[in-house]
Amino acid sequence: MAKATLLLPARSRFPAGNLPAPVATALGRAERSLGTAGESAQLRRHFRVQPAEWSAAALTRQTDAGDAAGSFWLRADPANIVPDMQGARLMASAETLRLEPVDVEALLPALQPLFAGFGYQLDAPTPSRWYLRLPEDTPLPAFAAPEIVLGDDLFPHLPDGDNGRQWRSLMTEAQVVLHQHPWNAQRVANGKRAVNSLWFWGAGRLPDSVNTAHAQVRSRDALLQGLATLAGVRLGGEQTVDALVDLRQLRSLDQLTRDAILPLLDAIGRGELAELQLDFEDGASYRIRRGQRWQFWKKPVSSLLDE
Repeated sequence: MAKATLLLPARSRFPAGNLPAPVATALGRAERSLGTAGESAQLRRHFRVQPAEWSAAALTRQTDAGDAAGSFWLRADPANIVPDMQGARLMASAETLRLEPVDVEALLPALQPLFAGFGYQLDAPTPSRWYLRLPEDTPLPAFAAPEIVLGDDLFPHLPDGDNGRQWRSLMTEAQVVLHQHPWNAQRVANGKRAVNSLWFWGAGRLPDSVNTAHAQVRSRDALLQGLATLAGVRLGGEQTVDALVDLRQLRSLDQLTRDAILPLLDAIGRGELAELQLDFEDGASYRIRRGQRWQFWKKPVSSLLDE
């Protein structure tokens, strides 16, 4: 019988509010656990990867272009950086800049010669994800993912050490090229943020193997699609098997309960679904099964944050 797992944002991302009675009752009787918080830890609860450290750049490249195998990759995503009294802050990443193909056509050719001089190949199979193909022996520092840096002071997150010096220099040179580019003046005149920097992150190769207990993944996220593809599971379609459903973009408590959880609780009640798991990015997990309906002594939860 089919199972469903909902991949959800941290509970704090939803507004405070009382849960519908059936949801409150089901969560109160559910098997609850608390794991490690964070996006990477959340995905690792569902995918076993060898080697253990995966590359976001290689996995999303495989989704975007299908040519990641055998190469070493680094994301070089467009970004918007704003100076302030303390230094500078990353105020928009590639996902929030809402780039279009015309942006790539205007900006990418101006940047490619900068990286080609180091033997790095820069391209952009999709407007929001830009890539550097690097020689296999390229020594790299540690890079921070943009979601960690967004809105924060850049300085603590810049690559350090001898290897980091080159990448800080490349970032500065890219900023000069982008600052001088007339396309950015046009973007600003149209009420859009300038693409005034690149952000490097996610370095590495495709993993040797990826395994998951799920038979289907439903997600628009390129990283999750890459993991699913390497694991050999079905992407999208109607849910008829053990499915991992990515709802991390949800921010409405009403949508979560009314449109996602309640229909699946009804399916459990009809015997059409064996189990429902709610996996939140903060590590909280609720496992709901039909037999739990007899556990009358367990109190309903009043809200998502009710421990």
